[in-house]
Amino acid sequence: MADTALVTLTLLFVAAAAGAAVLTRDPARQAVVLSLLGLGLALLFTVLQAPDVGLSQLGVGAAVTPLMILLTVRKVRRRRKRDG
Repeated sequence: MADTALVTLTLLFVAAAAGAAVLTRDPARQAVVLSLLGLGLALLFTVLQAPDVGLSQLGVGAAVTPLMILLTVRKVRRRRKRDG
């Protein structure tokens, strides 16, 4: 029973984070929400007894991808400010 409740709560968190990522318009804020989504998915994989996939998701989905998005947004905004 506790396992089912934990899976359900994690799925609800992932669904809410995914919805928030879709509805967020600012790319910098979207990267932060995407990081939360990656964290939720890593937790979901761990709860579903796939810790190796959860660790991979934690590294890539919660850290590297949002960092790359933030660095790209920063570079684009600097270039626009310089050129514009």
